[in-house]
Amino acid sequence: MGTAMTLNETIARIRAAHLMVRDVKEWDGLSAGLLQAYDTNDEDLIEQLQPPFLQSWRTVTRYVLRDTFDQAGISVTDPSDPWGIAILTSGGRSVEPMLCIASPEGLQKTDSAGLDGRRLLTFSETMTHYSDCLAPFFAKQST
Repeated sequence: MGTAMTLNETIARIRAAHLMVRDVKEWDGLSAGLLQAYDTNDEDLIEQLQPPFLQSWRTVTRYVLRDTFDQAGISVTDPSDPWGIAILTSGGRSVEPMLCIASPEGLQKTDSAGLDGRRLLTFSETMTHYSDCLAPFFAKQST
């Protein structure tokens, strides 16, 4: 019988894996640069920054963290939302950690079409959101 991973262990591994790719300042710098590109409608900069930003998050989740998610009994598939990291599934329940959230200010802007009225999250906010998404999987396992 294998040892089940806890939520805290899983989140610690998720955080560490992402920090192997970039440090917090680099992740936050990419978010800030991408947000500024959207705010100024700089299509060239958006095309330069958005694909590697999204791909980094998705690659770490899908490939670097494969063993971590396998140990936690969580399957990983491609995201359905353009700003989603992945769809995580366990015990018949699915969640999609996101790189942005709805923003009241953003909903009033019509020029941020790529963000669809959302605000990009900082690295810390993304980790908190990731944890919130995963928590129900672990609550169910502990009952």
